[in-house]
Amino acid sequence: MSERPGAGAAEPGAAAGAAESPGAGAAVVVAPDRAATAAPATPATTAGAPAAAPAPAAAPAVAAAARRRERRNWLIIAGIGAVCLLVALVALSSGASSLNIGQSAAGLLGIGDAQSVTTVQTIRLPRVLTAIIAGAGLALAGAVLQSVLENPLASASTVGISQGAVFGATVAILLIVPAVSDAGSAAAIGLGTVALFAFAGALVSCLVVLLFSRLGISSPESIILVGVALSSLWAGASTIIQYFSDDLALTKVIFWQFGDLGRATRPQIALMAGIGLVCAIYFLVNRWNYNALLNGSNVAGSLGVNVKRTRILGVVFSSLMAAAMVSFVGLISFVGLIAPHIARRLIGNDYRFLLPASAVLGAIILLASDLVARMILSPVILPIGAITSFLGAPLFLYLLLKGYRR
Repeated sequence: MSERPGAGAAEPGAAAGAAESPGAGAAVVVAPDRAATAAPATPATTAGAPAAAPAPAAAPAVAAAARRRERRNWLIIAGIGAVCLLVALVALSSGASSLNIGQSAAGLLGIGDAQSVTTVQTIRLPRVLTAIIAGAGLALAGAVLQSVLENPLASASTVGISQGAVFGATVAILLIVPAVSDAGSAAAIGLGTVALFAFAGALVSCLVVLLFSRLGISSPESIILVGVALSSLWAGASTIIQYFSDDLALTKVIFWQFGDLGRATRPQIALMAGIGLVCAIYFLVNRWNYNALLNGSNVAGSLGVNVKRTRILGVVFSSLMAAAMVSFVGLISFVGLIAPHIARRLIGNDYRFLLPASAVLGAIILLASDLVARMILSPVILPIGAITSFLGAPLFLYLLLKGYRR
């Protein structure tokens, strides 16, 4: 799959396609400097008469303005990256054992007294890494789903990923784990049985969406409807299993659904990072295709983008990314919705910058939410999913209201 749609000759057409599209004002199809340079070569026509071509001197000015915007966007990404690092250091410093930021940084490097080093590297660092990886992964998945599904409210729950993970975790907690314990193999429970089944349930949702896409049902509306049907199916199946379970077992299911950044082990964190890296590379390679889709399927197809393949693979890789994150940390709501929209407010719709900005903002949101969850009623740790829901629900309503007014 090519990195830019319609290499070579497609770029001049991209500028024209963006001008024809109703929503092209906010969308970015090709690199602005290249589009600006190529535009004078194909003058537009109005009412049958050729319009005057832009003055040759205008192209360098437009290209220079585009380069300034690019530098500004990279500076913004670097700035929020620094904020993410600062929040991570604050998270490493916060807890029952009080450490300042300097001691946390020293402990992270293995410098200082043994207790501080152990506290930072063994207890707090895995939690912070989990927050960064999961937040970035969910944000990237949300950003790509919003492009390929042409829906600003798309997230992991849109295609049934979160609900599939809940069903898998419910099966593991209420059926598989008790059976293993009764057989005298309780040691196997700690090897990620619940996470494994949650991941399998999420992947089943992904495979069902892929199956329907293979059958020709690949429009954004159809994929969303498939996700709604899957969500209802998983919810009903989970309810039936829970109905025949005792109160203690139900408590375990509910606790898993709350979300917890402290349950992932180091091998699981490494697996999350590996899957997240593969998916992130795929997203970055296809950033030009996502830019083209901002102007609609017809314009993207005219630029040489294989719209159906881009849409299907975007949903598959986003689902895989979200499944890996949700399976190990539980339900984390709204991060995949909040982060991309904040990034758009800061740098616009260009996926060259939107993807890295969304990833960093997702990490910041989950780090900050976990910090609030741990400190607001210390030493009690509140459910991280509840904190992110408090942040996401107002934004969700705002987006609905904004869309209704439009």
